[in-house]
Amino acid sequence: MKITNIKNVLNHLKKSILAVTLLLSLASCVEKLSSGKTETTREENAGELIESKIDLTGKKIGYCTPSLNAPYYQALLQSIKSTTEKNGMVFLSADGQDDINKQIAAVEDLITKGVDALLLNPKDPDALVVVTKMAKAAGIPVFIIDSSINPKADYVTTVQSNNLANGALAGEWLARKFGSKKMNIALLSGNAGNPVGRTRKQGLLQGITEEQLRTQGKINLNVLTQAYTEWSYAGGLKAMEDILVAHPNVNVVITESDVCVLGAIKAIAQAGKTDDILIVAGADGQKEAIKYIMETDFYGCTAMNSPVQIGKNAVQYAIEYMNGKRDFSKTSFTAPLLITKENAAQHYNPKALF
Repeated sequence: MKITNIKNVLNHLKKSILAVTLLLSLASCVEKLSSGKTETTREENAGELIESKIDLTGKKIGYCTPSLNAPYYQALLQSIKSTTEKNGMVFLSADGQDDINKQIAAVEDLITKGVDALLLNPKDPDALVVVTKMAKAAGIPVFIIDSSINPKADYVTTVQSNNLANGALAGEWLARKFGSKKMNIALLSGNAGNPVGRTRKQGLLQGITEEQLRTQGKINLNVLTQAYTEWSYAGGLKAMEDILVAHPNVNVVITESDVCVLGAIKAIAQAGKTDDILIVAGADGQKEAIKYIMETDFYGCTAMNSPVQIGKNAVQYAIEYMNGKRDFSKTSFTAPLLITKENAAQHYNPKALF
């Protein structure tokens, strides 16, 4: 057998072994994601004591999540719960069950129970405006968590990661990585019209183009397609399978969230393209993504969207409101942070919910 043929066989075997390894790793990730287990570290469960001039004993914090079908939502709820209870308050939660009508009803129930502050993660930016006005009429301050809401709503502040800045950091990293080499980009989004996803996407594209202009004096932005994943592993898998059929020359996948692309990795591995495609996420810093960044070369970077920190900040702002503070900014950001191979180990916690 010729040496060149032997090399081809070895390269093929190498790719096959990598694909199998990835698929086994993905299966493990899926099992953990779908198991619903709530294993957390001691630090995540500890909560945080927040200074208060008034006695918080018996004060009620109500939190309504759009769903609990993802580790991010579970970690966010756990953070709010532990911080609330650490400060001697009562935690009341409601699950919208991924249904906007159920989320509206759940918020109405929390209002009826007379919470002292309402933390709301809206499934839809428009549909929940009415319930914020109901809360205000009942004397209950509303804090929007993680996502965004129509400015017509009555709320104190929105507590979220800096989606535009995080996306820009990821886009800049990608532009530096590719230099003058042509990018054939597939964009994996959450769902159409989502304001957080839209801002992350804007950040990614802005970061790419600004860095190209700065270093090359021109823009070479070639987005071949956009696909929606509904923020799910299964959605990412299906979207990527379709993309690879329609656009086999894709060499970059950018995404609004780690969860959108974790399923896509299976499709990329099955197609034997892990050496040909680079993944860049505008958010979230999910532990499975960080592990890929540490152990592979195809997952380039992600940006931190910490549910633990967002939960702590939200409860802190609610306590500050109870203590009389009123001069809140309409949006309160956590600090932007890019996670790459150089710092991934510092942010990886295998026992974290998210």
